[in-house]
Amino acid sequence: MAAFLQWRRFVFFDKETVKDPSENGKNFQLPVGIAACDSGRGHIVLGDMDGQIWFLTRSLQLSSFQAYKLRVTHLYQLKQHNILVSVGQDEPGINPLVKVWNLDKKDSGSPLCTRIFPAIPGNKPTEVSCLSVHENLNFMAIGFTDGSVVLTKGDITRDRHSKTLSLHEGNCPITGLAFRQAGKVTHLFVATLEKVQCYTLSVKEYPRIELDTHGCALRCSALTDPSQDSQFIVAGDDCVYLYQPDERGPCFAFDGHKLLTHWHRGYLLLLTHNNKSPSKSDYGSRQTSPTEKHILTIYDLDNKFIAYSAAFDDVIDVLAEWGSFYVLTRDRTLYMLQEKDTQTKLEMLFKKNLFVMAINLAKSQHLDNDGLSEIFRQYGDHLYVKGDHDGAIQQYIRTIGKLEPSYVIRKFLDAQRIHNLTAYLQALHRQSLANADHTTLLLNCYTKLKDSSKLEEFIKSNESEVHFDVEIAIKVLRQAGYHSHAVFLAERHMHHEWYLKIQLEDLKNYQEALRYIGRLPFDQAESNMKRYGKILMHHVPESSTILLKRLCTDYHPNKDSTDRDSLDRPAENKANPEEFIPVFANNPRELRAFLEHMIEVDPFSPEGVYDTLLELRLQDWAHEQDPGKKKVLQEAALSLLRSDNTVFDKALVLCQMHNFKEGVLYLYEKGKLYQQIMHYHMQNEEYGKVVEACKRYGDSEVCLWEQALGYFARKEENCKAYISEVLQHIDENNLMPPLLVVQTLAHNSTASLSVIKDYLINKLERETQQIEEDERKIRQYREETAHLRTEIQELKTCAKIFQKTKCSMCNSPLELPSVHFLCGHSFHQHCLESFAESEAECPTCTPENRKVMDMLRAQDQKRDLHDHFHRQLKCSNDGFSVIADYFGRGVFNKLTLITDPPGGKSGAGNLEAEFNRDLLINTKRNV
Repeated sequence: MAAFLQWRRFVFFDKETVKDPSENGKNFQLPVGIAACDSGRGHIVLGDMDGQIWFLTRSLQLSSFQAYKLRVTHLYQLKQHNILVSVGQDEPGINPLVKVWNLDKKDSGSPLCTRIFPAIPGNKPTEVSCLSVHENLNFMAIGFTDGSVVLTKGDITRDRHSKTLSLHEGNCPITGLAFRQAGKVTHLFVATLEKVQCYTLSVKEYPRIELDTHGCALRCSALTDPSQDSQFIVAGDDCVYLYQPDERGPCFAFDGHKLLTHWHRGYLLLLTHNNKSPSKSDYGSRQTSPTEKHILTIYDLDNKFIAYSAAFDDVIDVLAEWGSFYVLTRDRTLYMLQEKDTQTKLEMLFKKNLFVMAINLAKSQHLDNDGLSEIFRQYGDHLYVKGDHDGAIQQYIRTIGKLEPSYVIRKFLDAQRIHNLTAYLQALHRQSLANADHTTLLLNCYTKLKDSSKLEEFIKSNESEVHFDVEIAIKVLRQAGYHSHAVFLAERHMHHEWYLKIQLEDLKNYQEALRYIGRLPFDQAESNMKRYGKILMHHVPESSTILLKRLCTDYHPNKDSTDRDSLDRPAENKANPEEFIPVFANNPRELRAFLEHMIEVDPFSPEGVYDTLLELRLQDWAHEQDPGKKKVLQEAALSLLRSDNTVFDKALVLCQMHNFKEGVLYLYEKGKLYQQIMHYHMQNEEYGKVVEACKRYGDSEVCLWEQALGYFARKEENCKAYISEVLQHIDENNLMPPLLVVQTLAHNSTASLSVIKDYLINKLERETQQIEEDERKIRQYREETAHLRTEIQELKTCAKIFQKTKCSMCNSPLELPSVHFLCGHSFHQHCLESFAESEAECPTCTPENRKVMDMLRAQDQKRDLHDHFHRQLKCSNDGFSVIADYFGRGVFNKLTLITDPPGGKSGAGNLEAEFNRDLLINTKRNV
């Protein structure tokens, strides 16, 4: 039980006397003799003692119609339908009539009355004490002074669709009726002077429950709205009780003799006498002294305060309409109680520092989150000023999401307030509204408080509970020296770089870092080994080498990989081993093992792998003193060169740097650098190797013999044997002119004439033989030329007799027509036409003639190839032969233009040239 004396009183309503707009500001006057009131559907309904029903609109317009002949006693305006139910009298005596009015329809200017029936319980006449109608228009309850309740079930607007029955009988007058609808269950609360009962109308036989053994006076009961679970309010002189359909609820000790009870929008309105009345049996008496005051009090039961309280003279009724309360008094005055807006009410509470009450009020008024947040802020500021920092931080926490966090943080940056600041930052993270700075500040708070348990709880919380910037948290923990916590956070959230950085730089736990890398996906493992490979190789070389072998062959993360998805990818991952060679900068032994493993597993490894391994083997070979081991290392190095996987230039440089003779010569031979091989032997004065190189590679490069002769010629040692051997080969292959040989050997002071005696004799003998052969051919060509000239002369001067009897094509006897050529061949006409490409040329002699003509044309074309001639002359060992060849082609002949001689006579040369051309063409003659 809550004593209302402890409740705070406020003035949350403004009292105003309603003015008549048509009377220049005078007070509005109600109709005379008002006996019943109600409101709803946008108007106030009044019933007077003359039987009229009045309608008052919001613009204070009054209209009326005659509803009864005598008077109106009760009115009930439905809220969801424009239906009005009234009780009144048309005849003197006790014979009340119930009329149902449809306000949407008119009958001669008045609302349509859809139903009229007498309100009499049974056959005994009695007065109506109260009236209630269900909003679904299926139930209407009428209470009487004799303790009876009549229930009308069905369509209350029509007689034939409804039936009337007596629901309740008793001795005490009925003082209150109210329908309650909960889902499909309908209840009827019945209040008398002595009892409170509830009927269940949705069940047959209408079972009844007695809720209490004390009741209330007339008009002192009401039904709350659904927000209060539609409880039935009964206002007694000592207390106000609330009832559920099956039990009594809370009660409030509101003292005073109650005259009127209403409920509207969360407010309980009670009208009481100014002083307590000792009589409760006068249930229906409204006779009061003209000087007696009525006290109207408006209670907020949820928030436990009095919203308004004021005295009025002889109140008829209090109605709620148009968002305000209207108080009707006996002197025909109408007062309006206008509720203040929520912000005004909150400001009134703020001035009195009633922040808790303001918060409750804001919630009941359904204030938005922004408004509530502002109240929490002001409440927090109030508590902060009072020194209640714990309470203040709780209010500030409720502003998260609306109030800028820096507003709160600045207030609690003092070291003595670090606990409060920590609580606020924790709440900020729980609501996932913290940024990187907030995370940094919270972790710094934990570290300064040395609260490891809270720190672990924070970093080990589920992501669904706390959201924070993990990278910032790792940085802060690392700076504060909480390396284990930072490592846990980095591993849990898969910040691999931070995990490795802390393990290697702070904890020096190299083996654990290497194990972690082996659990990573391929791409991340590769990048981290490139970054930290040198450090790991320096401290854990064997394990690092093993991991690199895995990484460069067929890498798969370990089974306890933090990246579970990587285990489902069967794709082969293989890093480039050449990129990891710098990792082994100070570990040649591990590097050698790594490279040998790579070329063994993958013969097609990158060239850099082979080059590096070659360098290592050459270093070992150069430093090895044991001949046996040196031979093994030499073969190992040569095997790499023979694998054709090394880069030629790099390998050659390495072999030259380490003076690896076998490798250098192998690479020279592989690169066809035969002159380099010669020079190499010459530099080392290996005479026999020089001659051997000429024999091996002289066919590919003939200049080697010439270089060898020059080399031996420049030597002052006795090299007669080598010179003789070289001269023999030069002589056999005619590689150099004799004069050049003599000039070359003239530089050698030790070489005597006997060295080249045999060479010169052989050379002269061959040239003598060549001269004799050339002279023989000249004589032969002169004889053939003379013979040809004779034939030409005969053709010019003598007749040609054709004695061929057979065709040169088909070897058949000749028949006319036939074709004869000057060359002596004869053909049938049809054979010549069938097989000859041209009728002007002999088919038998044409191939040979064409060869000659092609040679002539070739010589003509080559006459102007001066650049080609000079190039051949420069590159040839025997320039005289080249010049002789071009003389033979007529390149050096003087070009003579032959024109017609003076007097129109043709020269003998011109005739001879024409005859030669005719002879080659073999002009045909028809016989």
